[in-house]
Amino acid sequence: MLIRAQDSILVIIDMQERLVPAMQAPARTIRNTRTLLAAAEEVGVPVIMTEQYPKGLGATVPELKPTSKTTVLPKMHFSCMEDSDFAATFRGSERKQAILAGMEAHICVVQTAASLIEEGYEVFVVSDATASRTLESEQACIARLHASGIGIVTTEMVVFEWLGQAGTPAFKKLLPLIK
Repeated sequence: MLIRAQDSILVIIDMQERLVPAMQAPARTIRNTRTLLAAAEEVGVPVIMTEQYPKGLGATVPELKPTSKTTVLPKMHFSCMEDSDFAATFRGSERKQAILAGMEAHICVVQTAASLIEEGYEVFVVSDATASRTLESEQACIARLHASGIGIVTTEMVVFEWLGQAGTPAFKKLLPLIK
C-alpha cells in the first residue's frame, strides 16, 4: 500500500533536549525528521509532536520547529495512544495512516505503533528518523515492528509517496532537501 498525503498524519515522538544526545546517530535522525516536517507542511499532512515528561526531559529540540500544522502534546504514557489528549487529537484527524518517527524506538515508538495497529490504522515507522540509545535496541524494534505487519520505511520513501509525481511545485521545493 502507498503512503498518501491525504490519508496520513505524521507523529514525531519525544525528540527532546535530554533524549536526543543519548541516541544512536542523532544528527541523521534530526535531519531526516526536519525533512519529514518540511514535506508534511508542503503537502498538507498534519503533524503531532509529543514530549514525554517535558519537565524532566525538556522540550522538543529547537532544530525541529513546529509547522503551522503541528500540535505539540505532553504525555506520560509510553504509548501515545494511551494518552487521552493524543488519542483524541489523532482520532479527530480522521486520517487512516500513521507515519511515526522519534525516540526511543524500542519503547515509545514500538508501543505507539502497536496501539495504532490494534485500532486498525495503517502504520509506517520511518527507520532513518527513529532512534534508540543502542543499536541492539533499534534492531530489535525494527524486527518486532516488521513481524507485526508495520511498514518499515525511509524518509525518502515517505516524501516521494506523499508527492506522488515529479515536476510539481511541491516536488521542486522538496527536492533539495533529499539530494
